[in-house]
Amino acid sequence: MAIPTDAVALNNQTVLARNTNQALGIGHFAIDFMSGKIGNPDASVLERTTMFHTDSVLCGISAIALNTNAPIILRKEAAEYPNAKGATVFGSTAKVAAEKAIVANSNAVREWDSNGTNFGYNPTLGHTAGEFGHNDFYPVAIAAAQQQGRDGAYALRGMVCIDEIRGRLAEVFSLKTYKIDHVVHGAIASAATYGAMMGATAEQIESAIGMTVAHYIPWRAIRAGKQLSDSKGASAAITTEAAVLSMMRSMRGFMGPRDIFRNPECMFRQFEKTNGDSPFDLVLSHSGSDFAVMGMHFKLGLYEHQSAGALQGLLTLIRENPQILEKSADIAKITIVAYEPAFGIIGDPAKRDPKTRQSADHSMVYIVSTLLRKAIEMAQSTKSTKLGHCDNCYWKNLMLVPHDYAPDAIVHKQTRALMEKFEFTHGGPEYDRRYPDGIPTALVIHMKDGAKFDSGLVMYPAGHARNTKADLKGILAKKALLLGALASDNAQPIIERFNRIAAMSAADLAGLNDFSIANRGHYE
Repeated sequence: MAIPTDAVALNNQTVLARNTNQALGIGHFAIDFMSGKIGNPDASVLERTTMFHTDSVLCGISAIALNTNAPIILRKEAAEYPNAKGATVFGSTAKVAAEKAIVANSNAVREWDSNGTNFGYNPTLGHTAGEFGHNDFYPVAIAAAQQQGRDGAYALRGMVCIDEIRGRLAEVFSLKTYKIDHVVHGAIASAATYGAMMGATAEQIESAIGMTVAHYIPWRAIRAGKQLSDSKGASAAITTEAAVLSMMRSMRGFMGPRDIFRNPECMFRQFEKTNGDSPFDLVLSHSGSDFAVMGMHFKLGLYEHQSAGALQGLLTLIRENPQILEKSADIAKITIVAYEPAFGIIGDPAKRDPKTRQSADHSMVYIVSTLLRKAIEMAQSTKSTKLGHCDNCYWKNLMLVPHDYAPDAIVHKQTRALMEKFEFTHGGPEYDRRYPDGIPTALVIHMKDGAKFDSGLVMYPAGHARNTKADLKGILAKKALLLGALASDNAQPIIERFNRIAAMSAADLAGLNDFSIANRGHYE
């Protein structure tokens, strides 16, 4: 790993070397960035962060409307902690304890596993640890801004700060390698940003980061096993709740472990041995366009992002070869070749027979079979194998939505029959070396008459940060409308409200969640 030497880059970045107290350095960075002492993000950074935020909110409020289990439980819990100095949950003006608003809202946005994703990849500096992460932590910035009576621009700046810290940590330390859940990086970022927004000192932030790392390390046990649970979707929320509580306690005077990244007994140095330094250098952007959020990826529907390459391959194949849908009964076999960690996570044999939504959305064969089944059904209902004019139309018309993972969908006979035709194999070193730059995947459809339709290698599917062909805004607009329609009979004003967060006054931000969420009955 390297430290930048380019003078222009250094003017826009803060370098926290491995032989320094990085926890304290993160504290100083967050305070200076949030105060405006440093930091002038390009308009493109603010726009991209707004897009990720709105996308996450639509995911969250649709999950609430369908009464998914964990979000409803945590919303009810939050209501039991009224606090006039607190923050609000989605669809409410009642102020509750900030940490309870955060855990409820963060869990809701993650419930569908459909909001943004990052893969920790910065080849310019050789920072390519490839850790996962998601845009689950924006409720931290909203809560702090509401507590402080600040405006939307300040809240948005907090979101940028959170994504920058967690995104850069994901580039330099792979938690999943050691079976630690990826949400740790987000918890560290949340503690730092919440503290900076609430007026904490750098030393108090250092203490809170130390407490978070020393007391609250979640294992990937929550993502293993044949059938996954509520813990998968709530991991970021629960860990971040602990991080925010740690920050609150530090601000009251609690002294957590100092200099945690160089602590010889901390998680980081236990797994990556050093002679006293932290295992990594950390480079944080504060100005310009080279922010971590610019390398993050959108999900264009509900699916595990590791499957995006296969979905892109399938959509392109059925668009270019309509005979696949015309003779869908003659499909003999479908092979998918992918990389690690995709093969091990969503290709796990235990995921071939999902019985819960949380397992189905982490099953490659289920996800791709469901998309193919929807294409076959649309071709039959429209009496046309042409389902759109371009890939963008296919993404919009066949978008995977919550009801594609409902109990009846999981046991759909045609989906299950298609699942039996799949072979999922590991592409070996040639594929592995291409991740996390891209999502290297190939999909081949074999027909009974011997014909083969090969997608070739897919690296940058639609939604990927390095995809330059897709109509990203158009596809996301369709996703917002689909999810918004679940949450409200009049979703467009809600969508527009969150899209204009940068221009909101303090009063507007205080009422950000002042809208009604429909009750669509029990989804599961």
